Amino acid sequence: MRLPAGRRSANGAQRRTPARRRTAGTAASRAAAEPAEAGAPAAPVTHRPAAEPPGGARAWLVWGTAVAVYFAAMFHRNGMSAAALMAQERFDTGATLLSMLPVLQLAVYVACQIPGGVLADRLGPRGSLLIGLAAMVGGTALFAVAPTIQAAIAGRILIGFGDALVFLNVIRLGALWFPRREYAVVSALTGLVGGLGQVASVAPLSALLRNLGWTPAFLAASGVTSALLVLVLILVRDRPAGFPAPGRAERISVRASLAEALRARGPRVGMAHHAAAMTSYTMLAVLWGYPLLEQGLGLDPGTAGALFTGAALAPMALVPFLARLTGARPGLRRPLALTLTWTVSLGWLAVVAWPGGLPPLWATGTVIVLSAAGSVIAPSLSFDYARDGMPAQRTGVAAALVNMCGFATVVVATIAAGALLDAQDGPTGGEAFQVAFTPMAAMLLAATAVLTALLWRYPRAGTGRP
Repeated sequence: MRLPAGRRSANGAQRRTPARRRTAGTAASRAAAEPAEAGAPAAPVTHRPAAEPPGGARAWLVWGTAVAVYFAAMFHRNGMSAAALMAQERFDTGATLLSMLPVLQLAVYVACQIPGGVLADRLGPRGSLLIGLAAMVGGTALFAVAPTIQAAIAGRILIGFGDALVFLNVIRLGALWFPRREYAVVSALTGLVGGLGQVASVAPLSALLRNLGWTPAFLAASGVTSALLVLVLILVRDRPAGFPAPGRAERISVRASLAEALRARGPRVGMAHHAAAMTSYTMLAVLWGYPLLEQGLGLDPGTAGALFTGAALAPMALVPFLARLTGARPGLRRPLALTLTWTVSLGWLAVVAWPGGLPPLWATGTVIVLSAAGSVIAPSLSFDYARDGMPAQRTGVAAALVNMCGFATVVVATIAAGALLDAQDGPTGGEAFQVAFTPMAAMLLAATAVLTALLWRYPRAGTGRP
């Protein structure tokens, strides 16, 4: 007996459903595997592992131990700002050679970004952190007892190598131990703790140097870092028990990875934003902030340290909030990025162009606070843009390029400031710092202009339209 047409159609629909599901699944898998068009937001990856990491107390313990290493790395990276004037007397050197201490450290940090990523892939986060900590312990101890500027430079180079292995692996531990819904907050907290390490390198280290002297202060820092190495050895594991190592992504050459990242507009936006937003305060933190306040504005050491610390602390409360906000509303990235970078750039232009010397303390202090805000907010936006237009399994090179661009700008600005101060017989007053900081202000404006051009018709997140 023939079935009615309606029944036959219903059965046919039921029989065809699996085929449609297979077709849809194939299309989704194909879309996830293909790279997104350069300049457009990357398509979301539809494949998910069978189970996400559980998070919980054990995850917070592992991340807390690792992020303490990042705190220490930031402390070591920026310690020269508080020690700059004492180092100049200890090693009897000019501002140009003195600037080589943090500059070479940052240069090594920049150069080791991509090799550090390869090392992390082979050894895992725990092994990479242990190597980085060992390098920082040895470098800080050498810096503490260095009899000459050459030995001090060697110590800072070791610190730079160790520092280069830290941030990437702390972020990776967050991804391996926490479920996806908690990862954005963990990433924001990682940046926040790093900012606190940057703050701790100024006033506390300045107090240690004044009360204990050069060698005991830096040997104490080396001892604390040694204790962190032991904690990582005992407490940190690469992933929760029962979770296998992630599968290997398709390997392409380093050259092909760099070309792929530079073709996509997202990483280029991230590079310009990082250079415009984080350069000024990072340059102050690694060397010239403390001399600017003390010799440029005439503050006593205690007041200078307190002001610099307060300037960094003020915007930190915004970081988790902004991470949640831009994560929920990606369309806010462009106005926030442009507002922040133009404000900082024009602020420093006003500082270097102010007639008759540096602006009053309230005005210069405001620009420093804005620069600190740019520095702590920059990573969440810069590295978010770096993922746009990139296959999910190859965003590491794009992130390395963003980091390298920002810190390369810091290196150039720091060297230029030292050379210009030397040309004026040292940091002798406000006008000398205005001249010395002019190249930095010019680079900020150039990076902000490039960022504006790249974002002019940048696709809105999730729409593909400008």
